Amino acid sequence: MPKDIHITTADRAGRKTASSGSKWEPKMGYSRAVRSGNLIAVTGTVGVGADGKYSPSLSDQTRRSLEIIRAAIEALGGKIEHVIRTRMYVTDISKWEQVALVHGEVFAEIRPATTIVEVAKLIDADAQIEIEADAVIP
Repeated sequence: MPKDIHITTADRAGRKTASSGSKWEPKMGYSRAVRSGNLIAVTGTVGVGADGKYSPSLSDQTRRSLEIIRAAIEALGGKIEHVIRTRMYVTDISKWEQVALVHGEVFAEIRPATTIVEVAKLIDADAQIEIEADAVIP
């Protein structure tokens, strides 16, 4: 996990939550990830760098998003191998193969169910991808 990803955890409403320090988390009242029992749900995660900026590369944004997702899952006691589903929202579906290559690197042996769809825009004008993940811990 990159050293510039800092996840904090807290107990809220009887569940364990993870925060990545995103500026949107307190504004919208959500957590990066929530663990209830053996289920971890990771909210939509864009590939923003620690400096608050986005790489112009869709591949780099995809990789960064998945690194943040992995860190949140691990902070809640899970592993990337526990992911059963991902959902990917991209602003240009014609670039899907760039996303697929990175997703495939991470999940080649895990093979979760997945979806990729095009959306008009994301929360930040420079964001090209947002990824959600669900994990079940055995």
